[in-house]
Amino acid sequence: MFNQAEFPEPTLIQVNGVQLEVFEAGRENRGKPIVLCHGWPEHAFSWRHLMPVLAAAGHHVIAPNQRGYGGSSRPAEVTDYDIEHLTGDLVALLDHYGYEDATFVGHDWGAFVVWGLALLHPDRVNKLINLSLPYQERGETPWIEAMEAFLGGDFYFVHFNRQPGVADAVFDAHASTFLRNLYRKNVPPAPSEPGMALINLAEAETPRGEPVMSDRDLAVYVSAFETSGFTGGINWYRNLDRNWHQLADADPIIKQPALMIYGDQDFAMPRFERLAEFVPHVEVVGLDCGHWIQEEMPEETNQVISQWLERQG
Repeated sequence: MFNQAEFPEPTLIQVNGVQLEVFEAGRENRGKPIVLCHGWPEHAFSWRHLMPVLAAAGHHVIAPNQRGYGGSSRPAEVTDYDIEHLTGDLVALLDHYGYEDATFVGHDWGAFVVWGLALLHPDRVNKLINLSLPYQERGETPWIEAMEAFLGGDFYFVHFNRQPGVADAVFDAHASTFLRNLYRKNVPPAPSEPGMALINLAEAETPRGEPVMSDRDLAVYVSAFETSGFTGGINWYRNLDRNWHQLADADPIIKQPALMIYGDQDFAMPRFERLAEFVPHVEVVGLDCGHWIQEEMPEETNQVISQWLERQG
């Protein structure tokens, strides 16, 4: 059982024009870095089950709260959250520690950043492990434009972009309820409701399914977002079409060894059947869980990641 008192104290590090709140384990393992990149609406605390396992296996574990989250900087400009800035933070973090490259692990939006890092700065990534979000094929149409055409204006990616500030205000006003209702597993299917699904979730009085973490652990997230607000993290979504343009000239093929872990019950994130076309050295694993993979099945996630890293040498 995870003991919250064991989670490391943060260090504040100045990189790339921002201050990042960084949690570390295994500092004595200098020379074997692994960087853990959380998603939305998450926190470096989401890696609490994995960090001691990786440290015990000989890794220097570095888990930042990325810009917009926790005690890290929250720039006011929306464009300060594009893929060039987000990957630039990780490159600068490696420079801070004196590392040429590292293994990177990402979940959800963190996975998008790790895929982008391997495209924009391939020499800084030696291996990558991503959870939930597979590689996103760039395609011929900017991503938000394509989502709006297929999924409509109430789809949360589109809503965040077309109605800036609306969802942020609802989440800020209902931070505890929203996070309680979001971090669930084994949620029974239900007919879709009118309106924006995540706003409906933030205002729902009764959670569905089962909690993926204890109330005590959830309180860490609630406290963080009550302090930071949600706008910084949502601004990552508001750069999706900008990211599409910024990735235009990148070689779309990721050549490093990669591990992709899906939650087989994560119906919002379907498998990308052509993943190996873009990531030829990928190994794919599915776990019997939903979106919050490392929260729902921490022991199994740790085992899959540890065994894969051992095979890579």
